[in-house]
Amino acid sequence: MMFGACSSTNILNDVGKVLDDMTGQSGALSNKQIGDGLKEALVQGITKGAGQVSKTDGYFKNPQIKIPWPADVKKVENTLRDIGLGGEVDKVVLNLNRAAEDAAKKAKPIFIGAIKQLTFQDVMSILKGSDSAATDFLKRTTSTQLGNEFSPVIQTSLDKMDATKHWGSAINKYNKVPFVTKVDPDLNGYVTQKAMDGLFTMIEKEEMKIRKDPVARTTDLLKKVFKLQDS
Repeated sequence: MMFGACSSTNILNDVGKVLDDMTGQSGALSNKQIGDGLKEALVQGITKGAGQVSKTDGYFKNPQIKIPWPADVKKVENTLRDIGLGGEVDKVVLNLNRAAEDAAKKAKPIFIGAIKQLTFQDVMSILKGSDSAATDFLKRTTSTQLGNEFSPVIQTSLDKMDATKHWGSAINKYNKVPFVTKVDPDLNGYVTQKAMDGLFTMIEKEEMKIRKDPVARTTDLLKKVFKLQDS
């Protein structure tokens, strides 16, 4: 149930450290300690994961989440490449991913805010839920805010890198090709949605790892906590 594009073993170690620190020598965990400890571990995991996707090439060199030329105007890409303008297409794709990497920096505080609102019942529901229960929770509670925060950052980034200009130039050149149907897609909306999709893809990947890998539960305390999931 941990999050982020980072090692599930590292995140599990974070969980163990947080919970071990809270329990001291007593060995007995109260509901509050389990809930607070798991929430803190989630915050630590997200801090690492958000750092991975928001760095340079966090999207662009990750084939799982790299943002491609928009599929609904694939014919534009094909036409531009056919007439020798593949370089313009490649510039646009690079800049779309750079914009997503810039926007991903906004994700961490939004996720942390959602996690801090979790009740003990929420924590147990996620722990005992489906393989994507934690990811689904974050999608449900943060998608609107993520979209609102990502969109202006992406627009600023696209403008800064002249991506909007490159996109406009590419689309204008396509629209001048005889007999084609003119297009004018929403570039910002496309990148915003793809950036969010990529972030949640990495979150879900790590969540599934930790749920299915008992070997990574490296402390007795972790084994007790995650036994709740397995039972």
